[in-house]
Parts: sequence; C-alpha cells; structure tokens
Amino acid sequence: MARYWLGLLWIAILLGGCQSTHEQMLKDGYPPAYADGYQDGCGSGRHAAGLRVGDFRKNVPRYLAERQYETGWDDGFRQCQSLQAGQNLHDESEPFGNERDRDWQREKNRDNARAFRHE
Repeated sequence: MARYWLGLLWIAILLGGCQSTHEQMLKDGYPPAYADGYQDGCGSGRHAAGLRVGDFRKNVPRYLAERQYETGWDDGFRQCQSLQAGQNLHDESEPFGNERDRDWQREKNRDNARAFRHE
C-alpha cells in the first residue's frame, strides 16, 4: 500500500512539476527555445515510458529549424523517459540517492552544460 501512495505522490510531483520546471529553467537563464523543447520532450518521454497522461508533443518544424529546441527536446525526452522508467521499476528496498540517481544527475548536468555551449 505504501508503494501505491508513493507512486501517486511521484506522479503528482511529475505532473505538477512540468510547468514549474519550464519556469525554473527560464529563471536559471536557459534559452527559451531550449526550455520549450525540454518541456515538450519531457512530457513525451514520460508518455513513452508508460505514464499515459498528456500527449506526445514535438513541434517538428521548430525541431528541424532551431538547434536549441532540438537539444532541449532530446534532453527532456531522454531524461524524463529514463526517470519514469526507473520509477516504474523502483524497488522500495533501494534507498533514494542511489548510484542510478547520481548517474542521472551527472548526465543532466552535462546536458545542461552542453545546451549553454550551443548558444
């Protein structure tokens, strides 16, 4: 039962966090095109990993024309798909802050740095 409530809490955080993540990225100085792409890619990645809330979204003309949108979409899709897939397989005996989470954070930081280099 605890696993059920933990899963519901995680879904609520993910659903509530999508827009605030976009706003936070803008506040942190990310280019608007990257933040837009990340938001679309993240929702699409969660959808692809089995969270059937929302739609797969990709502005294809913008993806093809704007490098920052493309990079943001790719980063958001990959990171959120991995996160959602990991959450789907999460074992309660595994503590938070495990090696997989640290690897994901490192990858996210590298992708963020790469996004700033493309400006």
